[in-house]
Amino acid sequence: MAKLFGAIDLGASSGRVMAGWVGNGQITLTQLHRFANNVIDRGDRLYWDFDALLREIQLGLTRLGEHAAELGLPVTSIGVDTWAVDYGLIDASAQLLDQPRNYRDPRNLLGVDQVNTLISPERQFELNGLQFQPFNTLYQLTAQSLQEPELLACTARILLIPDLIGHWLTGVAATEVTNASTTGLLDPHTHLWNGELLAQLDLRPEWFAPLAQPGQVLGSLLAERVSHPALHDTVVTMVASHDTASAVAGAPLTDAGSAYLSSGTWSLLGLELDAPVLTAAARNENFTNELGKDGKIRFLKNLSGLWLLQQSQATWASQGRDLPLADLLSQAALVTSSSRIDVTDPEFLAPGDMPGRIQTHCQRHGQPVPETPAAITRCILDSLADAYAAAVHGLQAVAHVKLTQLNVVGGGSENGLLCQLTANATGLPVFAGPVEATALGNIVAQAAAHGAAPTDLPSQREMIAQAFAVKRYAPQI
Repeated sequence: MAKLFGAIDLGASSGRVMAGWVGNGQITLTQLHRFANNVIDRGDRLYWDFDALLREIQLGLTRLGEHAAELGLPVTSIGVDTWAVDYGLIDASAQLLDQPRNYRDPRNLLGVDQVNTLISPERQFELNGLQFQPFNTLYQLTAQSLQEPELLACTARILLIPDLIGHWLTGVAATEVTNASTTGLLDPHTHLWNGELLAQLDLRPEWFAPLAQPGQVLGSLLAERVSHPALHDTVVTMVASHDTASAVAGAPLTDAGSAYLSSGTWSLLGLELDAPVLTAAARNENFTNELGKDGKIRFLKNLSGLWLLQQSQATWASQGRDLPLADLLSQAALVTSSSRIDVTDPEFLAPGDMPGRIQTHCQRHGQPVPETPAAITRCILDSLADAYAAAVHGLQAVAHVKLTQLNVVGGGSENGLLCQLTANATGLPVFAGPVEATALGNIVAQAAAHGAAPTDLPSQREMIAQAFAVKRYAPQI
């Protein structure tokens, strides 16, 4: 029986509410509402405009109800996925204490220093299996405990962003495991909150909500969230709430040699494994072990992504040069040689004048300085492709797997120049699409929980592959 589902899908740059119709082995997606995800800059502090996000989500749910009425179907369920690591603090009366901080906030380096003083980086990796990123939740919380102990003193729960939205929708507090695995506070073997880490960092266990699995029903929509009759009996169902985990679930991975690249603001390149890889080689190569759907391990490397190009376009627009992406890519394709940047350099993390930073980086490293938007764009794309190639090489060496193809999903799958450069750099065929892998992973997880889709991950992927075509890019060497 066909059923209708809603996906609240938030990325670090924008969000949307999608409708997914699933039934008889088929799936269709409809975008109902898209909106910006803005940063609040309070001088030396960066926050998310969470109140604005909630207003946009509520508007999107109204449009979901209207869409359901047009189809003559109720909305069975809603699922939420977002970016990882960030969180909100709620008090005993379930009120948000402040707008959530943005992971690009420079305060996190204070937390890194403090955590490394308490626990060696080697021991951290043994306890959580995560690659080092200065914005991992354990560093953020440690920085907050040093700077804002008064907020933590009033805290009853710490909820990650998708769980904070789920709590707003239902009044129920729970933390979904795929996103919990990005915090640095989850045990990589038991997939439970790591008591040793919490104790050593003086984080109260009662702050952390019970863990939930994808497919688990969180609760019914609160009456004040029901903005249309079609939402009257709607429940919120846990999905793989880390957007990358949903994207990987929606990727058409065919065998053990299929690597994935979730390409958006960030680039997340890795493999699905059955067990974590906690070797010294994995730590030295800065790979991470995060959870995926059905208990799989997403063994991956987190690299910068289209953020570099997004910020460059924003800078050019502020200078009165509105350069459409299609024009930039066509011009960049004509650039015959380009400089390279280290896309993992922390200098590219914060928002701002990205073209200027790239030029300074090239000059500092003795490379030709790209002067035009086309040359800067080509520098970004070539540098990303090189970073992907290095990650592929590292994956094969550390995980002892021979890769046969790279599946690119997300917004980057529509960037034909980047896909071709990636195929050239890695020597692997690149299969691009589906672009909506995250929303598909979200919707299908709900559908499986409510009897409208297969319950096993391979069959879910097969259903997605039948409905959404991919494009193949062969290496040109």
